[in-house]
Amino acid sequence: MAVRGRDIGLRAASAVVLAPAAVAATWAGGVWFLALMVAACVVLAFEWAAMSAPHARRLMGGAVTFGLVASVISAHFGAMAVAFIMLVFGAAAAGVYARSRGQQALDAAYGVLYLGWPAVLLIWLRDVDSTVGLHWTVLVFAVAWSADILAYLVGSTVGGPKLWPRFSPNKTWSGFIGGIVAGAVAGAVMAAWVDMGRLTVLWGAILGLAAALATMAGDLWESALKRRFGVKDAGNTIPGHGGLLDRVDGLMFAVVVVAIGRLAVLMLERGG
Repeated sequence: MAVRGRDIGLRAASAVVLAPAAVAATWAGGVWFLALMVAACVVLAFEWAAMSAPHARRLMGGAVTFGLVASVISAHFGAMAVAFIMLVFGAAAAGVYARSRGQQALDAAYGVLYLGWPAVLLIWLRDVDSTVGLHWTVLVFAVAWSADILAYLVGSTVGGPKLWPRFSPNKTWSGFIGGIVAGAVAGAVMAAWVDMGRLTVLWGAILGLAAALATMAGDLWESALKRRFGVKDAGNTIPGHGGLLDRVDGLMFAVVVVAIGRLAVLMLERGG
């Protein structure tokens, strides 16, 4: 119990220190949000390197970081086409460089795409419209966090059949259902509470449901990746929480779904 108490205390302390800075940068947007995303990309790149190439983490981390940061900065300046081109070329360059140093080229290239795609979309989502963009960004976090928390609470309380025991033995179908319901509620509440453009409460719930499904898929996918690389956690970057990738794996998938929803609403608004 003492060990568990210390672990909970460490987790709480980490959240108290890190959460306000992340919330403030997201609220401010612009260069502050860019700085947050660049810092996150660097951390994620080196966590990926530590998992996929533990004996050459600096080399792999530097190669993946280059591809991520170049694409994120391009997205910040509104050059989305350039950002995606940089993502592809960054992945190719990271793969070629890793192979020239005797490392797995595909792991390096995949790391850039896996981490970079949601990072670029999150920059676009926040900056596409100053006020409404903030609301859509908050929607990503609200859905992903609600799905994660309720999946854990319902799964721990109700239990039942396992969802995918081969890769994630602790996740249950009851938790899965609790998570997607929580995501749908979060999406509906956001659509009803703040300005989300022409997103209605019904479509907010549908989008929240889809993003919650993506959150669950992202969590399971990272579990499969960790099993492949033979690691328990993506890292120990955040005391008491493991790696940053362990905390944002579901959110990375959710942002793709929400960005698609945002694009659909923008097209609807511009079409009259």
